[in-house]
Amino acid sequence: MQLSPADLHILLIEPSEVQRKIIRKKLAEEHVTRVEEAGSLASALQNIKRHKPDAIACALHLADGTAEQLLQQLKSAPETAEIPFLLVSSETRKAQLEAFKQSGVVAILPKPFDAMQLGKALNAAVDLLSPAELELTLFDVHDVRVLVVDDSRLARNHIRRVLNNLGMQQITEAEDGQQAIALLQRQNFDLVVTDYNMPEVNGRELTEFIREHSTLSHIPVLMVTSEANDAHLANIAQSGVNAMCDKPFEPEAVKQLLYRLLDH
Repeated sequence: MQLSPADLHILLIEPSEVQRKIIRKKLAEEHVTRVEEAGSLASALQNIKRHKPDAIACALHLADGTAEQLLQQLKSAPETAEIPFLLVSSETRKAQLEAFKQSGVVAILPKPFDAMQLGKALNAAVDLLSPAELELTLFDVHDVRVLVVDDSRLARNHIRRVLNNLGMQQITEAEDGQQAIALLQRQNFDLVVTDYNMPEVNGRELTEFIREHSTLSHIPVLMVTSEANDAHLANIAQSGVNAMCDKPFEPEAVKQLLYRLLDH
């Protein structure tokens, strides 16, 4: 049975009581009523130990720590690593949000956020919790061989999870473009999903390598980037990528892109 946002049990971590009330009201408008609250890192961890939530919505700064510290703690424990994590923050500086984008958060919600932004974030959490396989006419999704390239282990884990949920089981990982090139020369792949920013060989250089080699040039490339700059994106597009996707890597957006790449 497909989950809906109304089925979610959410832990809301926010130091301000006023903000908690506002966010709770917005969640109720999306029919999410099973909400527990925590005002600090310590009380959040106690709450999670007592009753694991389906998803966590967390402010960036808490009196006794940060959302990043909580996220690292959750990701390092197998029993909590898979909980979808939504960051709620008024922070807009790219550098401050980069760590979250690289660590597999489901969504970054601005403060204040609107109903559409919240709905999208909740649906992304639901998509992670209730897998729905891609139904392709040209391929059996289980046979699609995917190379995932990202220098962040947490980002690779998140991408792998999204792809597994869509029914993709044959996934190989590379830590950077150089490692990916070595794999591409030895193995056959049907799809490459690559980060843009990587040491040694970045996503653009990797894509150019694929496009310049006749035995590889047919492979669709999905570029995952946290760069929102239009000139930068136009630059990436010229390297021959087939589609671009933002970080956080959203299941529904990815599903639509994969239909386009694999089922045309």
